[in-house]
Amino acid sequence: MRLLYPALAPWFGCALLWTGAASAQVRAGADWATAGADAQRSFWLRSDPKISVERLRTPGFRLVWKIHASREPGPAITFNRYIGYRGFRSLAFVSAPGEVVAIDTDLGRKEWTKSLAANQPAGRAQGGCTGGAVQLSLPTTAEFPATPGGESRGRTGPAKSGVGEAGEGAATIAEIAARQAMLAASGSAPAKAGPRPEHLPMLVYALTPDGMLHSMYVSNGEEPAPPRPFLPPNSNARSLTVIDDTAYVVTSQGCNAPNAVWALKAASKEALHWSAPGSLAGDGAVAFGPDGTIYVSTTNGELVALDSATLQPKGAYRTGAQAFATPPVAFQYKTKTMTAAATTDRRLHFIDADALRGAGVAAAASGAPATWQDPAGARWIAAPSGDLIAAWKIADNGDEPALQTGWTSRGLGSPSTPIVINGVVFTASNSPSPVVFALDGGTGKELWNSGTTLAAPVRREALSGGNGQLYVATTDGTIYAFGFPIEH
Repeated sequence: MRLLYPALAPWFGCALLWTGAASAQVRAGADWATAGADAQRSFWLRSDPKISVERLRTPGFRLVWKIHASREPGPAITFNRYIGYRGFRSLAFVSAPGEVVAIDTDLGRKEWTKSLAANQPAGRAQGGCTGGAVQLSLPTTAEFPATPGGESRGRTGPAKSGVGEAGEGAATIAEIAARQAMLAASGSAPAKAGPRPEHLPMLVYALTPDGMLHSMYVSNGEEPAPPRPFLPPNSNARSLTVIDDTAYVVTSQGCNAPNAVWALKAASKEALHWSAPGSLAGDGAVAFGPDGTIYVSTTNGELVALDSATLQPKGAYRTGAQAFATPPVAFQYKTKTMTAAATTDRRLHFIDADALRGAGVAAAASGAPATWQDPAGARWIAAPSGDLIAAWKIADNGDEPALQTGWTSRGLGSPSTPIVINGVVFTASNSPSPVVFALDGGTGKELWNSGTTLAAPVRREALSGGNGQLYVATTDGTIYAFGFPIEH
């Protein structure tokens, strides 16, 4: 491990240090904040105002809008009930080569577009490197959110509002003051009094192909200060995640950077990286435990636990001979933190994350797992299994989990990693004539499908949700929103 860029400008600390308070606004379990929905990579939205198994059993779920966002859009991340000068807003943010697009999800229109084309490095990476992909994240938390029929685990504290206190003005006035304060800290403007940290504006973060980390106001895309170096240019970066005062990302495929986990810390103004032994499994994404421990799976059959502050290994679970094929997911089982990931022999390995002990269970899992908890408190795992989606229930076997067969879907045509919104399992067929399916998370019964609505194949892991809608990104640059229409 080595230290990089030890002298980041003071504004970056200002921009990131407040995210612990701001993350209360990005409500864990209700907003799709990063790759896989949350820091645990569960692919699960715990609650939703409109989508549920009961609602999907009735007619009315359909296409509500579609927008040509840009070429090669990434999955949407969502922020529900942002408080601005026009009242409550529900927003989705989509990355594309050279830009970020914000969408008003209630009205189905572009709110703003931020061009980052000037930040494209000269020449695209070769040999399968992504080069042009922009990674997005809203600030989130490593804590396990409260779940139906369960309890949250981790730090607790009062939520903080984005509205100023009496006499302080609206949130947009606070944004102006905060921007002036941050620019003053970087030497770009005269120092002026600003709001207290808990009233700083909400930011969305973007990592561009030149390796620079940007922070932008969710309200208009403006940047309070210049971007700062994070990665070597043209790295194959995945799964940007911002937690408290640190931004995390992974690089893979040896594209101008090692196969590694990276952290850009605000408080200490230094960037770290940990190089993996072998390659990172799947798309290389990591999962966070509630204490901030980072779990990463590798193709040499190790699931490594990293200290989030130093990126030093804390230990590892080893499968023996089999390579991991998917990134891990972290979840709570009774009082334990558990992780699960699939190996190349299609076994799911369940690992006590604290003790780093576990075992592989025959499950025929061929893709990354998603996990959720139903209202009765039962824990479920679902993953692609060839042409199907298979789901298993974790049975009560003392303190150790035992896997019980739950259900399998009908043939869906090489389905994508499932996502779960309030008990509804969504997946998309990976075919030239794609279809999105909604399944009952308790039985696997098909509740709805998109029919012939989609005009182009669905991008890899391009399903997300929030704000009462399901979002689908296709290869022709279109974002589709499905939901229950509302009156405007």
